Amino acid sequence: MKRYAWVIGLKDNKIDEYKRLHAEVWPDVLHMIKQCHIQNYSIYMRRLDDGKTYLFSYLEYVGEDFDGDMAHMAADATTQKWWDVCKPCQAPLADRPEDAWWVDMEEVFHLD
Repeated sequence: MKRYAWVIGLKDNKIDEYKRLHAEVWPDVLHMIKQCHIQNYSIYMRRLDDGKTYLFSYLEYVGEDFDGDMAHMAADATTQKWWDVCKPCQAPLADRPEDAWWVDMEEVFHLD
């Protein structure tokens, strides 16, 4: 099992919409997440001292081919539609890599 964490901004005028979307995640999206060997997946929200709101995503990957599973998920038509409704709510960080939407976070401590 490998843990992953990411961060992204959330547009202030889209906070309620983002919460609503995630209170009613489409069943096919949830199925795809599980099919791609993801478990214990959470998204947290917090307004920081800079006045901006951020999302923190955490998941545990239990498969053997993370890149392959993520490519499979990205190719799924329903997942693409889900991302299309979620992305307008998000504000990617300026220093993200060109091919990234959410930005990786470094794990500096863990205790089981």
